[in-house]
Amino acid sequence: MPFAKVDGAQVYYETHGEGPALMLVHGSGGHHAIWWQQVPYLARHFTVVLPDLRGFGKSDDYPDGPDIQELHKDLLAVLDDARIERAVILGQSIGALPALKLAVALPQRVAGVVLAHSLGGINDPELKQLAGADRKEAEKLPVIDRLMSKDFQLRRPELTWLFREMGTFNQAKMQDLRNLAAGGPSVDDVNRCAVPLLFLGGGSDAVLRPATLRKAHEKLPRSTLNIIPDGPHSLYWECPDVFNRAVHQFLDEVYRR
Repeated sequence: MPFAKVDGAQVYYETHGEGPALMLVHGSGGHHAIWWQQVPYLARHFTVVLPDLRGFGKSDDYPDGPDIQELHKDLLAVLDDARIERAVILGQSIGALPALKLAVALPQRVAGVVLAHSLGGINDPELKQLAGADRKEAEKLPVIDRLMSKDFQLRRPELTWLFREMGTFNQAKMQDLRNLAAGGPSVDDVNRCAVPLLFLGGGSDAVLRPATLRKAHEKLPRSTLNIIPDGPHSLYWECPDVFNRAVHQFLDEVYRR
């Protein structure tokens, strides 16, 4: 099993397929296996890289819990260990923060970024206020209702159960993540790095409203915005075909295939 080393810790990862590289970074309730509905399709066209951030899946934990401001090092260590020079990096929810931070720090290693249901920690007062208001409304709901539509829960109880179980393989939980509120890259930082950027969201996302994503897109005019009508926060899980097509389209544009 491949492990990359960073700061004395082991970071687990897998690679599947061949072609231009795509790294899929899980959120706070996931690990490499959450992408089971993406890999069979995307690995037919790309080299798909699946890291477990420290504290998640098979990777080592931090002594005091994962530091969100350090997790981009995990992604870089995996790219180096896998001998991948450049990759598009997709971050789901919290996983978008290290994805964008690495792009800003080392744009020569990042061919593009997909911020899936996330602002990627962009440090902007207006966006912080909007995202905070979205989060406050979301916190009125049970956790599962923030992440999944009620309709899906009723129609697919077996996949809802599996979704919940995914988080039980992690050492870290959402509340263990440190420095979530610390300043991420500014709008100017993101614009300067000039890495192609896709905001991928859902029209029914209970965690991050489409209006907030639209405002972020306005501030980053070179970015691309794709809001899936009626899409939930966990679009990759509920609507994998829609998610996979959106990602594939962006990668084709980035790699100009």
